[in-house]
Amino acid sequence: MEEQRPSADLNFTAESAQLVKSLLDRRRHTVTGEQEKSPPDDHMKNINWVASKDFTVDVGKEQIAEYIKSWELQPCWLYSLDFLYSTEGEHHTFYHYRARFSTPTPRTPIQGTASVYFVVDISKVKPRSLPVEVHFIVESNRLVHTPGRSRFREKWLADVIESKTLLRGAVDL
Repeated sequence: MEEQRPSADLNFTAESAQLVKSLLDRRRHTVTGEQEKSPPDDHMKNINWVASKDFTVDVGKEQIAEYIKSWELQPCWLYSLDFLYSTEGEHHTFYHYRARFSTPTPRTPIQGTASVYFVVDISKVKPRSLPVEVHFIVESNRLVHTPGRSRFREKWLADVIESKTLLRGAVDL
């Protein structure tokens, strides 16, 4: 896969690698006859994703931000959303984004962070009038989520931050 990165100091994260690997594995299974196990759930929150032909890096960022707003998070959670890079495959182009969440307060403005990694999948073989496919994974987790098929849990972010805090306490620097 050819990688296009905006900056040389960005790392290809384990989460992004896991996300792309999982998506490619999923594609192989659907090609060999296995179907997706569950259809989209009408009770799960989702947005109308842009058609592949209308996708740009900025549109992807705007739509991911719109999707994050649909999550049931307490207002204390703040996040920043960044485009990381794109990777080219034979049949797909993957656009990688990272949302970093934290809960800063006036008393402790620098807190731990938890990241959610998104991949926008643009097919090179499906009709360009179809919407992009979006998947995400929470930092240090392996389960790949699809908007409209899973409900985001605030606890996932809190668990990542708590794990990092415990690890920092266990490691004497």
